[in-house]
Parts: sequence; C-alpha cells; structure tokens
Amino acid sequence: MKRMNVEGYLSKMKGAGSSPLQIDVKDSLTGLIGGFLTISILAFLTSMTSSEWLMAPFGASCVLAFSVWNAPLSQPRNIIGGHFVSALVGLVAYHLIGAKPWAIGLAVGLAISLMMLTKTTHPPAGADPIIIMLGGYGWSYLVSPVLIGSLIIVLIALIINNMRSNRAYPTFWI
Repeated sequence: MKRMNVEGYLSKMKGAGSSPLQIDVKDSLTGLIGGFLTISILAFLTSMTSSEWLMAPFGASCVLAFSVWNAPLSQPRNIIGGHFVSALVGLVAYHLIGAKPWAIGLAVGLAISLMMLTKTTHPPAGADPIIIMLGGYGWSYLVSPVLIGSLIIVLIALIINNMRSNRAYPTFWI
C-alpha cells in the first residue's frame, strides 16, 4: 500500500472550482414559504398545547425539504426515519448510560451508522441524540416532537413542493 505524503494529503483540501449551486428566486420563495409555514405551525402547536412539537433540527430539515427537495437525504423516508432512528438511539443511550460526554459522542456516531444502514440518513437528525441527552428527555419525546413533528414537515413539504409545476415530491418513499 502506497503511503500518501503530507503535501498530497493537504492538497486534497484546497477544493477545485466554485460553487455549483444555482440561484432561483422561485426556489428561494418556496423555501421561505415552506420553512415559515412548517416552523410556525410546529411553534403554534407547542404554544397551544402542553406538548413539545418543535425541536431545533426541524429547521435544518426544512432547509432540505424545501431547497433540495429532490435530493435523497430530503425524502420522506429520510426525514421521518432519520429523526426516528437517531432519536431512538439518543433515548436508549441516555437511559442506559446517561449524558456523559463520551456517551453523547457514541450516540451520535451510532445514530449516523444506523441511519446509513437503514437508508434513512438525514443530516439534521444527527443532532437529535445531543438534544435528547442534554435535555434529559423521556421516551415520549420519540412520539412528540420527533415522530409527529417529522410527519408534519413531510406533509407540508408534500403540499408546498407539489404546488410548483416543475417539482414532484417525493422522488421516492421506500
């Protein structure tokens, strides 16, 4: 096996070219409307009930659901499944080990691994174990906000994204 020298290793970090992202005002407005409606509804439900409906990673889920709606990590399976798997890992780790620094790191690593193995990778869900373990949440957190909140995100993404003639969301369910 050939050893890579330090210079060759560091040169891989310089990148090449410029950002491939395209600017589209209609896409920007779709993101604005989708993110506003989704987070407003979840925040409203939280303020009107005794349940939590909102958690910080949902803001990042909205970025994916409304701005890169056709990407694999933005699909319903990934939004719902990723949050569910990751939150479950966080809850199991918290209730078995506690919120020790190494346990939080282990939970995030396990969540990433399990999301990959179950084809439910969703980057915002990687934060779920941190929130759960630092907040000391109980098992009901898996239902509300995690499961119900992610279902609401997908429902609104289905409605908003499909209002555009050039979008068909989702690109896959399973």
